[in-house]
Amino acid sequence: MAILAVLVAIALPKYNDYRERIKQTQAAHDITVLQTLITNYRLNAGAFPATLADVGNGSKLDPWGRPYVYLDLTSIAGKGAARKDRRLNPINSDFDLYSLGKDGVSKTQLTNKDSLDDVVRANDGAYIGLAANYTQ
Repeated sequence: MAILAVLVAIALPKYNDYRERIKQTQAAHDITVLQTLITNYRLNAGAFPATLADVGNGSKLDPWGRPYVYLDLTSIAGKGAARKDRRLNPINSDFDLYSLGKDGVSKTQLTNKDSLDDVVRANDGAYIGLAANYTQ
């Protein structure tokens, strides 16, 4: 019985980490698809959509059961609402699109501890992945 308990104590954290990586990968895939839909919308309509509902994905949930966050940066004045890197420079010039990650909490600066588990789109789509791994 003790051997079984030790094996479970070793295996369970590894399994949970594996499941979390799967969710992060799924969120990155979803963001890639949403990015394509948003870009196609802009090509057809001449402007970015106001919401994800405009591209038929207003009710799309991330793997943690929360809606994806979308913000058209071309339609707002200033850069206060934009996601930012460690030097407080906006990470996108067109639109922000991200998942709040496992904890469901986020701040605009990616290096804030509340944002490290977010799955983000950065560099105008050149980077899609975990905020903690974004290096610019």
